[in-house]
Amino acid sequence: MKEMNRNKMEILGLMSGTSLDGLDIAHVSFEFQDDKIEFELLHYQTVSYPNALLDKLHRVTDLSAEELQLFDKELGVCFAEMVLKFLSEQHISKSQIAAIASHGHTVYHQPHLGFTLQIGCGSTMAYQTGIPVINDFRSLDVIAGGQGAPLVPIGDFHLFGDKADAFLNLGGFSNMSFKKNGIIQAFDISPANLPSNLLMQKIGKTYDEGGELAKSGVMNQALLDELNALPYYSKVAPKSLGVEWLHEQYMPLLTSDYKLEDLLCTHTEHVAIQVSKILNDEQISSVFMTGGGTKNSYFLERLRAHFSGNCLIPAQELIDFKEAIVFAFLGARHLRGESTNVPSVTGAHMELCTGVYHRAQ
Repeated sequence: MKEMNRNKMEILGLMSGTSLDGLDIAHVSFEFQDDKIEFELLHYQTVSYPNALLDKLHRVTDLSAEELQLFDKELGVCFAEMVLKFLSEQHISKSQIAAIASHGHTVYHQPHLGFTLQIGCGSTMAYQTGIPVINDFRSLDVIAGGQGAPLVPIGDFHLFGDKADAFLNLGGFSNMSFKKNGIIQAFDISPANLPSNLLMQKIGKTYDEGGELAKSGVMNQALLDELNALPYYSKVAPKSLGVEWLHEQYMPLLTSDYKLEDLLCTHTEHVAIQVSKILNDEQISSVFMTGGGTKNSYFLERLRAHFSGNCLIPAQELIDFKEAIVFAFLGARHLRGESTNVPSVTGAHMELCTGVYHRAQ
């Protein structure tokens, strides 16, 4: 590891979420002063995936072991090319960047079986870019008995802790972090954007802009009751959701027996109910909201119908890039030898400096 200033560094945070809307790249500077952390989002961009690669991401769980290994390397090359183009366009020197901190793209998440898999080969990225890469932030937490998720809460409270009582992210899934008796709690609440996006693909669209089609539908009470009765919601935290669960338990309920707009409407109501239940049960008065679902005005309307607290919508760059910022922060903490997990959140047996460091040659 090259000599660096432990108290001041610039990191590239990469986030590839289950919504498949592209790779989020955040160029973030950090300054650590005693217990105070200053950060600045210097540059940011979401880079869309090439169609061929996007198609493969959609069917990644169908790949054979050999195909998955090849795709891991292919995605690493793709991430590296996106990073190099980003650096060139933003006139950023490689020498400025202490490391690339990459979430990778989740293929399997089965902590109850002792594993989680995010692809996008870190060694390939380090070799192709000439910049050290830190990835695989979740596996060590799982090995230590944790869920490996969520990891973002450590950033919520170190970087944004003065903004609100709780932090809600609406990506492919909804997840929230908050403090209870001074201890950080966080978990996945429910699906969010991913079911809507999958439904919209049936009519050749990628998402329901503003929730307009959902708003035109009629909520189906019988379907809503089925969704609300799914066993996951009665489990106690730590707990987390994966795409496998979505396709095995959730999507089969959203059948073609119903009109598309009614499915979207009912799904939206379900998410609003599940999110507001946590907010109300935990007596949250203000929630800081990020992720693509924040742009769904119909969802916000339904959430506010169930939750009387204050929904805080930040600047657009934080809505879109908070998770990439936090993974940059996890990278900085890794380089400083500090913990990157929160055992009260994940259920791991101890605090750990997670992530795998790949040296640039």
